[in-house]
Amino acid sequence: MKEYLEFAQELAYKAGSIMKEYFYKEKQTEYKSDKTPVTIADKMINDYVIEQVKKKYPTHSVDGEEAKNINNSKYVWVCDPIDGTSMFTRGVPVSVFSLALVYEGVPIVGVVYDPFLNDMYTAIKDSGAYCNDKPIKVSDKEYGELGCSIDYCMWNNAKFDTLEIAKDIRKDVKLCQVGSTAHASMLVAKGTICAEIFPGTSHGHCDMAASKLIVTEAGGKVTDFYGNDQRYDQAINGAILTNNKVHDKLLSKIKKYL
Repeated sequence: MKEYLEFAQELAYKAGSIMKEYFYKEKQTEYKSDKTPVTIADKMINDYVIEQVKKKYPTHSVDGEEAKNINNSKYVWVCDPIDGTSMFTRGVPVSVFSLALVYEGVPIVGVVYDPFLNDMYTAIKDSGAYCNDKPIKVSDKEYGELGCSIDYCMWNNAKFDTLEIAKDIRKDVKLCQVGSTAHASMLVAKGTICAEIFPGTSHGHCDMAASKLIVTEAGGKVTDFYGNDQRYDQAINGAILTNNKVHDKLLSKIKKYL
């Protein structure tokens, strides 16, 4: 497993260098059918991951948000080359690279890399979570407690309406929007905020596979919008990532709007 993690970190550092290279130059932004942006940097990073996995682990699949190389393998490298592309195109430095090795639907190795702060978040299943090789853990704040903040994502064609959810829970907690769901999930993992609400479905596993593992290994809890566990090598039913203590209360709030 350590070999897989070291490989994932190598890819992450390279991805980060590409992100920083294009952050201050023409990004050649296009818009996909779901009206979300994709840049030349997204494509370059995704292609690089596929190329390197083919060389190192030719029997493994790659499921990236911008490109795939799928074969008959129980091992799938699930990648979001730039999580937070909208902020990236606007010159806001919150985007991260996310990569997980998923075995039969379960993330077993995960990395999320923030190239702007040079923060490398990592986890191996059943081995804890780390940021720059230092252990991290979720917060111990309860729902509604002073200082309990929750991040939520929203967009116009999302399956789940997080705006209505946000209107409800804002009565009890402070809300924020980081601009990258994987970045916000890392804030959950290291105890900065209490939860992340992510309404993504069809490509949502690419955003969430590494975060699912890292948050869980940091002592948190991750489920879909219905409170169930789910596979991370296929479309998901959204994701709720919490410090565990706020999970049940947050689920009860969310279920009213499903």
